[in-house]
Amino acid sequence: MTMVASFLMVAGQLLMPGVAALCRNWPDRDDWQVLQIVIISPFVLMLPYVWIFPESLRWLLATQHYKRSKVMMLRIARKNEVNLTTEPSGVLTELEQELHKKPQKTCIVKMMSTRNLWKNIVVLCVNSLTGYGIHHCFARSMMDPEAQPIALCHADYYTMAGIAVATCLAVCPAVGLMGRRGGLLTFMIITALASLLQLGLLNLFGKYGLRHDTVLRDTLNRKFSVAFSIIGMFSSHAVSTLSIFFCAEITPTVIRGGGLGLVLASAGFGMLTAPIMELHNQKGYFLHHVIFACCTLLCIICLLLLPEPRGQPLPESMADGETFTRQTLLHPGEQHLLLAKTDGDYSRVHDTPLHLTTTGGATVAAATALAAVPASYALATGGEVIGNHAIANGV
Repeated sequence: MTMVASFLMVAGQLLMPGVAALCRNWPDRDDWQVLQIVIISPFVLMLPYVWIFPESLRWLLATQHYKRSKVMMLRIARKNEVNLTTEPSGVLTELEQELHKKPQKTCIVKMMSTRNLWKNIVVLCVNSLTGYGIHHCFARSMMDPEAQPIALCHADYYTMAGIAVATCLAVCPAVGLMGRRGGLLTFMIITALASLLQLGLLNLFGKYGLRHDTVLRDTLNRKFSVAFSIIGMFSSHAVSTLSIFFCAEITPTVIRGGGLGLVLASAGFGMLTAPIMELHNQKGYFLHHVIFACCTLLCIICLLLLPEPRGQPLPESMADGETFTRQTLLHPGEQHLLLAKTDGDYSRVHDTPLHLTTTGGATVAAATALAAVPASYALATGGEVIGNHAIANGV
């Protein structure tokens, strides 16, 4: 469903030029004012959503709103023509026994008291901010400064929309094959490589490769810059989409809305960098791109700390989200074999006797070392065995 929402967003982006063409030559207002009103008008239709769409049943059960959950279950059963008297699972019977409990709402601020959950959300927030922020850097590098303004606007706009469509088509199979963490890590690595190559390799190529042929050097720089920009826009758009998708799966149900809100707010801060650069007349643009390129390298390291939610049940409570951690590198079978091998190697090593801990460090060290001495060796050196312990030289 997250990817369906991405497709709908891209569809709206493709329809925007047609809407803008219809808003031209308005008699009393400027074109951009009419276009802004037309864009905002559909949001009025979202006001009755509170009454049209039901509350999430998963969230109601997780926050112990059992009375509202019962009403919704009865409504769903009535629409699906389910006979509750012959319902075998007994869900409603169990729900009847919990109706006396009070609802418990969880604030997103409680995330700060956790150990792993806040780390996962912060990593995804940084990924979302970096993906949307560096996307503008690639889009700015793709624009041709010598083209006509009208042609530049239409060509670049449809190019960016086409890249968004290609990203949505590629993300679905990539996430299914590589998983959520693997897909996000792959697209972030591609973003970092495209950014670093665009910043460093092209300048070195232009400086040392074709020092005398200025026209050919500029032409190659322009073509390679556009190619890396398209690759970077493709991968950064995928990073932005997957960060939101990832957050929806690893955030517990009780605070899922708050976690998604933080990731989306971080994406908004990333998109704010585009008008900020335009207000400064594009001064410091290179440094702006360098900062986001460094952020991509940091994100690659942090993504290794995230868990893989593919094939796992969605976490419901804060405790479920806290225990939802990164899996070990070894499979359970391999880890069991490794532990089984180490058990036999230390079978003759015993703990230090308690009465020896007060006799000094030397005595404790000697006792620990002699604890592994076989009984036969102790008898051969003049010692004796008392209670399966080797006694040698009075120790």
